[in-house]
Amino acid sequence: MIRKIIKIDENMCNGCGICASACHEGAIDIVDGKAKLMREDYCDGLGDCLSECPMDAISFEEREAEAYNEEAVMLAKQAKKAHEMPHMGCPGARSKVIKHDEFSLDTAPTTAASRLSQWPVQIKLVPIRAPYFNGANLLIAADCTAYAYGDFHNKFIRDHITLIGCPKLDEGDYAAKLTEIISSNDIKSITVTRMEVPCCGGLENAVKRALQDSGKSIPLQVVIVTTDGHLV
Repeated sequence: MIRKIIKIDENMCNGCGICASACHEGAIDIVDGKAKLMREDYCDGLGDCLSECPMDAISFEEREAEAYNEEAVMLAKQAKKAHEMPHMGCPGARSKVIKHDEFSLDTAPTTAASRLSQWPVQIKLVPIRAPYFNGANLLIAADCTAYAYGDFHNKFIRDHITLIGCPKLDEGDYAAKLTEIISSNDIKSITVTRMEVPCCGGLENAVKRALQDSGKSIPLQVVIVTTDGHLV
């Protein structure tokens, strides 16, 4: 049938994933760093994603397309909900993309501008699958490193998806969840920042085990921060 449906200009898309989050029907996903319409029959043609796209990469077109299948959408939502971890009533655990004005970032003092691009950041709270993981350069940081190294946001957080943790204070092992995150998403690179203290090696080891267990070959960089704020 001929109907109104969204059209995504991949040349304009920056892969931020905001449209995928805005699409309540689950018709959009991020593949190889670009937004794609995955299921024509999931797109209702109402365009909730259009106003959310910061790059104006989404528009409407009328063409031959499968009819909107509300029943299939509802079944997919139920299946997804069954596999998602509950937020336990805490708003701070809800996943979101954070957009910054690039002009203000580049002109503000480096110590004042936040470079964080997503929430949450704690390894135990972050969802296993989120649009911002696809095509991401992943930063896995021991939480003390951001306090020890003064220019941490510009040097490490900028242009990265950030996960933090403390292997000494957090209960359990990060390796299993990190394995799922790496296995389930298209991660381009991984940077680990850890403190020089021996207990911080637990984070590095967890990442290395997760990478090995995922079976993927992803560039890994480990950066050690000294307690007086220098990089080793």
